[in-house]
Amino acid sequence: MKKLFITTLLFCSTITLLAQVKIYKGNSTFLTDLVCTVEEGKVYKGDSNFRLDVIFTIKDSKIYKGNFTFIKDLIATIKNGRVYKGNSFFQGDILFNIQDGIIYKGDSISSFDIIATTEDGKVYQGRTTFRSDILFTIDGELTLEEFVAVWLLFWK
Repeated sequence: MKKLFITTLLFCSTITLLAQVKIYKGNSTFLTDLVCTVEEGKVYKGDSNFRLDVIFTIKDSKIYKGNFTFIKDLIATIKNGRVYKGNSFFQGDILFNIQDGIIYKGDSISSFDIIATTEDGKVYQGRTTFRSDILFTIDGELTLEEFVAVWLLFWK
């Protein structure tokens, strides 16, 4: 019985760890460079998963500031790879768009308007994929909505 309990506990711990995605500054994967943790539709500060440390909440293709999903806390809405300001769907309110792992300014898909490039869990400044241009490293898999929430931490 004790062995079954320990096996179950280890299994549940493994599932919990696999559900967390860690975001690190630059090319690092050191705990000292951990920026945030993404888990179950929430972006937390650093290695936390406490309710008070929620930076963003993701629900129904919308990103909210903090732990709540009130309309006053709505920061961005995602539709067809485009990220709109607040609850808007006007073309003038497109903050950026993501196509094939590339982040573009506004609704553009011009190579002159590339803000960042993603490749193999790394997010690079601009069009390059040089190691010196890595903004952050993603240790795990993110949905588009989760990625946008993380990007909003870096893009200001």
